[in-house]
Amino acid sequence: MYDERLTAPLSMWLFPAGSGISFGLVFYLFGIVPGLLGLVAGTAAAAVLLSSYGSARIRVVQGLLVAGDARIPVEALGTAHPLDRDEALAWRTRKANARAFMLLRSYIPTALRVEVTDPNDPTPYLYLSTRDPEGLAAALDAAKQEVLKAA
Repeated sequence: MYDERLTAPLSMWLFPAGSGISFGLVFYLFGIVPGLLGLVAGTAAAAVLLSSYGSARIRVVQGLLVAGDARIPVEALGTAHPLDRDEALAWRTRKANARAFMLLRSYIPTALRVEVTDPNDPTPYLYLSTRDPEGLAAALDAAKQEVLKAA
């Protein structure tokens, strides 16, 4: 089993503070109370957005790869290719295929590219940002072996 949450790094939590300050300054033109309300509302709204962006999960559970909203049976997947920083950059830019499924988080430099072998699926591969590409690849291989044993 594999479970990873693609949480935003601590440095990105400065954005909600900056957003709150900006909202506070804009609404300060209408008085101190609207300025304070703008500060609180701007900070809270930006924090909620950042938290939801960083709540994406990648899991391998019960014969499925769950990546964000996608749920793919492991038997529909081919070879998994762990990507280092440079390869990941290449696959999300110049080598990218428009039909590929991408769970991309720019603050995570490494990724896993998994081929899709299902003939009915037009998606050529999955690009999954992950902090542990080798661990995810091993979990997918183990899940495939379990499915083969059960069949």
